[in-house]
Amino acid sequence: MDTLKQSLADLSTHFSTSMAAFQEGLQNSQVTPSTERLAADFATFRAFILTALESLQQQVTLMAQQMDRQEMHSRRKMLLLHGVKEEKDEDTAAVVVKVMGDHLKASASFNASDISRCHRKGRLVGDKPRTILVKFKNVATRDQIWFGKTGLKGSGMILSEFLTKPRHDAFMAARQRVGVSRCWTRNGVVVVQSPDGKQHRVATLGELDKVCPAKPPATRTAAPVPRISARHS
Repeated sequence: MDTLKQSLADLSTHFSTSMAAFQEGLQNSQVTPSTERLAADFATFRAFILTALESLQQQVTLMAQQMDRQEMHSRRKMLLLHGVKEEKDEDTAAVVVKVMGDHLKASASFNASDISRCHRKGRLVGDKPRTILVKFKNVATRDQIWFGKTGLKGSGMILSEFLTKPRHDAFMAARQRVGVSRCWTRNGVVVVQSPDGKQHRVATLGELDKVCPAKPPATRTAAPVPRISARHS
């Protein structure tokens, strides 16, 4: 943030100085500036602005990436549990413990004391159960549950990592581009398997585009108009 503020301050100072010098030159000029001179001054000013904007964009992108990494790190102990039937006045921690005990062999010693925080996300809409956010007290317990998630197969319930929006968007786009079996998440990072079998770690749509560019939308060709022969009576 400090770097970005300094860049904005430098840009403002340079802009003010350049414009003041340009205005002074116009006021001191004895003759009307030629079209060539105005064009040259405009080209110089335009190049300066574009370079400054590009630099600011790079710094904003870098800052956004740093904030995203920090946010993802704060979610390191969290998982999302989807598809669990919702009951009125339920104890979500007890619900999670029961689900894990019924389906995950690795969670034999798992109990409510291993959970730091647990609640449903969002508003209840219709009969669709809301996702349960589970924050574990330590990473080891979280990983034990996460790596045993295959035990939920066929139950209608799914465990997923609590991704930030940029990572979630990248993951959903990757599923569309390469298929469900060739992309997954690991410690908050989206892993994509390219056609050559290599695994690539991405965290944004921009990084995904470099590994697996989006296919352009198919153009629809107009159907040929049938020829109608004239009928003679």
